[in-house]
Amino acid sequence: MASALGESLNITAGSRPEKVYCRLGDPFLVKLGAMTVDKITLNDGNDIPQLGFGVFQVDPEKTEELVAEALRVGYRHIDTAAIYGNEEGVGRAIANSGIPREELFVTTKLWNDRQTDAAAALDESLEKLGLDYVDLYLIHWPCPDNGNYVEAWKQLIELRDAGKTKSIGVSNFELEHLEEIETHTEVRPAVNQVELHPYLQRWRELDGFRDQNIRIEAWGPLGQGKTDLFDQPEIADAAKAHNVSPAQVIIRWHLQNGIIVFPKSATPERIAENFDVFGFELSDDEMTAITALDRGEEGRGGTHPADMN
Repeated sequence: MASALGESLNITAGSRPEKVYCRLGDPFLVKLGAMTVDKITLNDGNDIPQLGFGVFQVDPEKTEELVAEALRVGYRHIDTAAIYGNEEGVGRAIANSGIPREELFVTTKLWNDRQTDAAAALDESLEKLGLDYVDLYLIHWPCPDNGNYVEAWKQLIELRDAGKTKSIGVSNFELEHLEEIETHTEVRPAVNQVELHPYLQRWRELDGFRDQNIRIEAWGPLGQGKTDLFDQPEIADAAKAHNVSPAQVIIRWHLQNGIIVFPKSATPERIAENFDVFGFELSDDEMTAITALDRGEEGRGGTHPADMN
């Protein structure tokens, strides 16, 4: 059975959508204006900017400078993680930005070896970030062979209730992992952050997440530079038609699909370019052509969740 959001996108389980852009009537999408980032309302009532800046594999020595540039450009959603080793740089950029805390959305993640010690792990992250709370705290991987992710989820619920994080979610969870934590806690994650790009689309799983009212975040949204994605005619032709870059086309494809996305870059020019995606809209035909690039599991560039333990 298709989800409410799936129905709005004409998605059925196991299929690609006939239309793959988020309709303006989506009740969870808060429209802010043509040149500003939309906010999506999560299942706990909190709002998250749909476009953010990611710092995966960003050199800790350069993190402060790059996050400061992202904030200057207009990003207000920053995605980091304990394992990235750059939370301090994110924190310094935030502290020096002059931007009120309530205008920022900060995500960090619980690493695999701390799943039985989430409270202390989050306290360490908050100290490095220089913050009293984060807006979103995620379990980074389920690590199913270790058998700790349900206990970790229970701890995240306590941390949310204690005000250490406003929202809680997961990353790289499959449908069976989500069902397991809901069975034991009856609390659904606000988001699930998964590898997602035109070569790996996983519509059956995405529809399942949406069916549980779990919003989807894309990591590696541009293919992490490991593919020939930018050279595909479906993307290159759309970029030429709209006088934008292939990266901007792919980011726009994510946004029109209702996906929360946070591309990363180590250059100021690309940071600004990745944010400049609100002056054009992909047509139905362009969206459909890019969706047809899906390669299923053959398109996966990162680790499968079952193999991360």
